[in-house]
Amino acid sequence: MENFDNIVSRLRPELDGMNGIISASLHTENDMMQQVVSSYLRTKGKQIRPIMVILAAKLFNGCNEHTLHAGAALEMLHNASLIHDDVVDETPLRRGRPTINFTWGNHIAVLVGDFFVSNALAAAIRTDRISIIQAVSDLGKELSLGEIDQICNVRENRFDEPSYINMIRQKTASLFRSCVRTGAATAGVSEREAAPLVEYAEVLGLCFQIKDDIFDYYNDPSIGKPTGNDLREGKVTLPLIYALNNAPEQESEKMKELLVRGNLTDEEIHQLIDFAIRQGGVDYAFETMRRMQQESESLLQAYPDTEWKECFREIFDFIISRKN
Repeated sequence: MENFDNIVSRLRPELDGMNGIISASLHTENDMMQQVVSSYLRTKGKQIRPIMVILAAKLFNGCNEHTLHAGAALEMLHNASLIHDDVVDETPLRRGRPTINFTWGNHIAVLVGDFFVSNALAAAIRTDRISIIQAVSDLGKELSLGEIDQICNVRENRFDEPSYINMIRQKTASLFRSCVRTGAATAGVSEREAAPLVEYAEVLGLCFQIKDDIFDYYNDPSIGKPTGNDLREGKVTLPLIYALNNAPEQESEKMKELLVRGNLTDEEIHQLIDFAIRQGGVDYAFETMRRMQQESESLLQAYPDTEWKECFREIFDFIISRKN
């Protein structure tokens, strides 16, 4: 956490500038919208994604005003997707606070999410770069398709690792990839030159989601969501997928029957969590992250050793070791 906090401190001027753009973009004379947006923005989260936009530009020696607008665009689109996801999943808490849909209802939440999307596109336009506008457009499509894939995985009872990885590649890693892609574009480098860093960001994004899914197997109030929340929503993630495919057949089939039936009780959720941990699913998820991190290290060799390149390594370490 200390290294990540140091990165945030080094980027404080740029982050403050970007957050100023977000606040100005989302300001409105509509009293209700302003009240909801202002309340939502009080909890910004870690802002890992816009940090990666800025770091990518700095790695290529080109952080500028367009970089801040690109970071603002992606952060607003990311938050729009979270707001809409909370409606789809009927989520009551986000970052330890009541969600917009829980406080204001689904109708208001959907409209607020749409408001964020519109302002994200406006911020992208201010970069005056078609490639960045295209990246934001592409990301919006990928995020939507990732959510559809997740719903299909639930409905069709897909318990295999490739389906899971493909889903989180679109649902989560696409955003990390877009952050580096747009940050590099604002620095004026070609997509070919940025390609290794973009691929590195995708792997980092995959690991971010795997770690996020691991949290579902632990009871810790600091995480900001209830234990077993994914299972309540019918989502089967990597720890349980591994357990289902590697446990003795009789026990595995019993667990699959629970998942297929749905409407799990608290006791059944506890059984599934215990099963995943006992069969090595959580350990496997950690091993998968470490393997991905090690394999992706070669991608950074395409760039000179600088403090900004080291920051990407430190963010990867933080993502794997974070507590919430």
